[in-house]
Amino acid sequence: MQLEDQIVIVTGGAAGIGGAISRVLVRRGAKVVAVDIDAQAGAELETELGADVAFIQADVALRETAELAVRTAVERFGGLTGLVNNAHASRQAPFTDLTQEQWDLSFSTGFVATRNFMLAAHPHLAGSGGSIVNFGSGAALVGQPTQAAYASAKEAIRGLSRVVANEWASENIRVNVVSPMALTAGVKAWSEAAPEMYEASLRKVPLGRFGDPESDVAPIVAFLLSDDAKYMTGQTLMADGGANQLY
Repeated sequence: MQLEDQIVIVTGGAAGIGGAISRVLVRRGAKVVAVDIDAQAGAELETELGADVAFIQADVALRETAELAVRTAVERFGGLTGLVNNAHASRQAPFTDLTQEQWDLSFSTGFVATRNFMLAAHPHLAGSGGSIVNFGSGAALVGQPTQAAYASAKEAIRGLSRVVANEWASENIRVNVVSPMALTAGVKAWSEAAPEMYEASLRKVPLGRFGDPESDVAPIVAFLLSDDAKYMTGQTLMADGGANQLY
């Protein structure tokens, strides 16, 4: 199995893209610590995946959540080999209308959470090497309107990832970024609320569809966590059907 003996923390790991990642990682042999604010989704995930997953209901924006997740991985499964920083909450509004609260939400659950989980995981990944997968966004790369807070936090994550990829390379820790375009529940709701914008976005995808979280996005994350990607670090992989080919 591709990820046998791997122990991975997945933030936002109970539902959406994160839930898909947790499921695929377990199927490929990994043990997963899934951190999510959604208690119901977390309980369902534990029922589905059994002893191979440990669910933590907590706010990823808090430093103590990152420390608890790492401690859980070590105590429950015996160590830590990988980290997936998927969680990110944000609100859409034109730049001039965004409130400080909305800026704080995006940066605390996105950039700050990513930083805190990387710092907490570092001592354990440094011992034998490991892989970190952070999440970027095409909304940041193309400057999608109404996404200023989200896009800014995502590009901050991407910049941090490239710096740390260089700094931690000597410890054999790899840091890469995945930028997905996936048909999540949120995207489905957006397609119903703003069908013209959704169709315009869809027309920009050469492969003609939004990706499936489980079959299109999660396998790319699994690849980056595996030894198959042991010579890759500091990269941004576009899991977007070709929508943003400049990056």
